[in-house]
Amino acid sequence: MTVPAVKSSPSPNKKQFRLKMPDAYVLLFMVAVVCALATYVIPAGEFDRVTKGEVVTAVPGSYHKVDQSPVGVVSFFTAIQEGMVGSSSIIFLILFTGGALAILEKTGAVGGLIHHVISRFRSKQLLFICIVGGLFSILGTTGVVVNSVIGFIPLGLIVARSLKWDAAAGAAVIYIGCYAGFNATILSPSPLGLSQKIADLPLFSGLGLRIAIYLCFVISSLIYIYFYTRKLKKSPESSILGANWFPGKGLGGDADEGQASFTGRHKLILAVAGLSLLGFLYGALKLGWTDNQMAGMFIFISIAAGIIGGMKANDIAKTFINGCQSLVYGALIVGMARTISVILEQGKLLDTVVNGLAGLLDGFSPAAGAIGMYIASGLLHFLISSGSGEAVVFIPILAPLADLMNITRQVAVEAVMLGEGVVNCINPTSGVLMAVLAASGIPYVKWLRFMIPLAFIWFVIGLVFICIGVMTGWGPY
Repeated sequence: MTVPAVKSSPSPNKKQFRLKMPDAYVLLFMVAVVCALATYVIPAGEFDRVTKGEVVTAVPGSYHKVDQSPVGVVSFFTAIQEGMVGSSSIIFLILFTGGALAILEKTGAVGGLIHHVISRFRSKQLLFICIVGGLFSILGTTGVVVNSVIGFIPLGLIVARSLKWDAAAGAAVIYIGCYAGFNATILSPSPLGLSQKIADLPLFSGLGLRIAIYLCFVISSLIYIYFYTRKLKKSPESSILGANWFPGKGLGGDADEGQASFTGRHKLILAVAGLSLLGFLYGALKLGWTDNQMAGMFIFISIAAGIIGGMKANDIAKTFINGCQSLVYGALIVGMARTISVILEQGKLLDTVVNGLAGLLDGFSPAAGAIGMYIASGLLHFLISSGSGEAVVFIPILAPLADLMNITRQVAVEAVMLGEGVVNCINPTSGVLMAVLAASGIPYVKWLRFMIPLAFIWFVIGLVFICIGVMTGWGPY
């Protein structure tokens, strides 16, 4: 038997200095400080705006400098509050999701379902990944579930425990499944529908090539997740999370311990929850429901599940509040990410950045220009994390520029869609991403280790299809 060498312990008087990644809140605060300081240095400017129906867009060629609008100390700290208020619908959606899932867990319905499903899929994990990831990709590409994907992350963690995955794999099946579809959107009213409307293109035109892009994004993502789970099975130490596979303190439970029963009452509870979710999907497609209605739906599910599960009123209330508390970190970080956009808007820097990026593209060949639009959109998305927000500022500038460069407007719109899509899942100013990481307990730097290879795959896929679009003169249909 080989005895490992004994390492001498460091002297207690000597301090060990290790580079430690700052907390997500600290990171976003530091970015906000840099943006606030930039408002004193970078020239402020604006485009003229014009209103067409309900859409306010920038007027190409109207950029002009305005008086500097530096963000002072008071404005900086109130911007944090404004970011929280502006993100309130998503914040409460996250909190109420935590409350509802806490009640579903306490009734035993979630644990029973997980054990029942895992007993069937334990040896067919590729099929499980394809079904769940594919379903969420459809919901993402149609825009039905985008921000609200946060609400499903705790379920991904519960499944991950049962299948002997780490938190990254559990979150990825839900989050990346959804965003692989959304990033290669086919039928999303925003930002795709909005961008095409601004560019004077028929709504949801160019469907054929977009379906091919969507399939490539989704298939590559599901294969990537599957190979990661296989690597976990072969060598558990290969997890990006190290030895602590579930660092979060939120939901997730120890669903892999023991054998949970799955009773008729559990089935009734889950049936009510499932029908409620289907009702929300119908409302989102037909009635224009948004995050507000989904948050209200989680309140309904909480009360209904608690009553069916035999819980007393006070127990329902306390369990719901405890569930909300477990996701406070992830909820408030959405508002913190929004703060950066608030600061840039107050300092009148967004239009300056857009004008500078558009100026760099002038004079390029069609292929080089389209690739430049693609890259510029990705860079801009770090400042404007909202896809619709980027569309109303950038598309009016790129559409006429595309005409001058012999690039079809369809290609220009897709370059913007794919550019922001490629960076969506690594963007630290994305409230959804930071909330997903907070809910799952995954440090941002470790998530980058997991996500950057896939983001690079997406980038190459996007690059290929942008070039195909230019060479074929991709038009409206």
